[in-house]
Amino acid sequence: MSDRKLPMDKSERLLNELLKIPVNTICCDCGAANPNWASYSLGCFLCVRCCSVHRKMGTHISKVKSVSLDSWTQEDID
Repeated sequence: MSDRKLPMDKSERLLNELLKIPVNTICCDCGAANPNWASYSLGCFLCVRCCSVHRKMGTHISKVKSVSLDSWTQEDID
């Protein structure tokens, strides 16, 4: 387990590769196109609207980060 953050360009590149997988091109909750957020505890991509719902649920249920704005560890991405 590593808490070391990946460089932003590397984490964004890895996440963008995951977003190219067809199932990840839509929000896992509502089906909106081009999600830019992820629940790294649940392993799914979310639109901004659903992201706010997940944040309100609490981190004990869903931990959410932005694909491009937040720092990620390799463990988060895995």
